[in-house]
Amino acid sequence: KEAGALNVVLGCNHQKLSDDIPLVTNASCTTNCLAPVVKVIKETFGIKHGCITTIHDVTGTQTLVDMPNTKKTDLRRARSGMLNLCPTSTGSATAIVEIYPELKNKLNGLAVRVPLLNASLTDCVFEVETPTTVEEVNAALKAASLEGPLKGILGFETKPLVSTDYTNDTRSCIIDALSTQVIDGTMVKIYAWYDNECGYSKRMAELCNIVAAKYITKTEPSFK
Repeated sequence: KEAGALNVVLGCNHQKLSDDIPLVTNASCTTNCLAPVVKVIKETFGIKHGCITTIHDVTGTQTLVDMPNTKKTDLRRARSGMLNLCPTSTGSATAIVEIYPELKNKLNGLAVRVPLLNASLTDCVFEVETPTTVEEVNAALKAASLEGPLKGILGFETKPLVSTDYTNDTRSCIIDALSTQVIDGTMVKIYAWYDNECGYSKRMAELCNIVAAKYITKTEPSFK
């Protein structure tokens, strides 16, 4: 979060890495989930506005019982993380604009912390520029998951799975195709699953590999 650090989401803006940028960050687990969805929808249909809600597992900023926490400005995080659904903020709502500056003032969002330990879900709602259908949205997301820069990062699932089925999934974002909705042609709703620990750690390792190869050993960087 330090000023001047480049937020990098592999598959979305990693091409911005350069010798002129001394400090980079792997963004956040939710940003890594959201950015691939935004990329596909923005490039295929255009985005007028959007709002996301991440249904996120408990984290270290919450408490086990009701008591003061480190983030004193957010009293909801001071309530028991294992007993409550806790509405709170999400950094991905602002970080996504660093990935896609052209969407400034067009995207925002919130989080709801839930009493689960792993595997989260991002609820994405977009007003798109080009009228579309559920079939077209799913087709675009599926195609992006099979080839191109998002292969291995974006997933596409047609089975009726639940959160535990995504534990230890190394992809940043897995589309729940059964939940995709389109209202009146231009309002698009997408569910995207992610293992907020394993998937993020995988991208972190890949980013370290790319940086080491490109700027230390001077070899061809690889995602693997």
